[in-house]
Amino acid sequence: MSDEPNPAPADEPADPTPPPADDHPVAVATEEEAAPEAAPDDAHLDTPPPAESPAAEPADAAEPPPEDKKKWYIIKVTSGREESIKAAIERRVKIEGVAVLFSQIHIPVERVTEVKKVKETRNGEKITKEKRVVKERKKFPGYIMAEVEFNENILYLFRETSGVGDFVGATGPLKPPPPMTDIEVRRMLGEAVGPDDKKDGKTVVKLDYEKGDRVRIREGAFANMEGEVKEIALPKEAGETPKVTVEVTIFGRGVPVDLEYWQVDKV
Repeated sequence: MSDEPNPAPADEPADPTPPPADDHPVAVATEEEAAPEAAPDDAHLDTPPPAESPAAEPADAAEPPPEDKKKWYIIKVTSGREESIKAAIERRVKIEGVAVLFSQIHIPVERVTEVKKVKETRNGEKITKEKRVVKERKKFPGYIMAEVEFNENILYLFRETSGVGDFVGATGPLKPPPPMTDIEVRRMLGEAVGPDDKKDGKTVVKLDYEKGDRVRIREGAFANMEGEVKEIALPKEAGETPKVTVEVTIFGRGVPVDLEYWQVDKV
């Protein structure tokens, strides 16, 4: 008997036969089977409605625009320099940054017909003919109108402009002058007037005083003086305005003063 060890058995070849199939295969669900069962049509009847989302808070109402405090005033200026003074004020408004307080300046004008004599030579003979010319002229020389929000800044700007006197009716640095009334503004600007403001095709200015009333003069050499209305001259032509004669007392004697209707206020 040999003492040599027995050789190790060679690896057995792999069995080519596949393992037997499992007796209980795993079932694979189809797409139809995997889908959950649809709820019946009336399932929603038992389902409470979704809670409504709280209403959105209303947006804050837009703030109203600030009140426009601009009014029309009459300013005394150097006669003959109305246009240059107007341009100077408008320029200073831009430079000093107070445009929010300023609207516009207006120089009242009116159309008038002037008759001029023209010399012509006809058939060797010199003759003189009259020629009518329609021109514009300042209705109130030495005055301008300004639409502004009156305060210390505007007062300083106007007073510091060369050629400007003062606001008509101003009685002190802290007391603003009286603004123009709506009807005065309409007359000055030449805007259309209502049917009650015309008579026989002429503009009728409605005055708040009459002959015999006591009035106070707004400006000029007799500013702040009181007197009695002695006469009211109504306009005779289109574009004209009423004139008023006020009698003031100087050194114990009555002196008549002719004024524009807007230069006096009823006391």
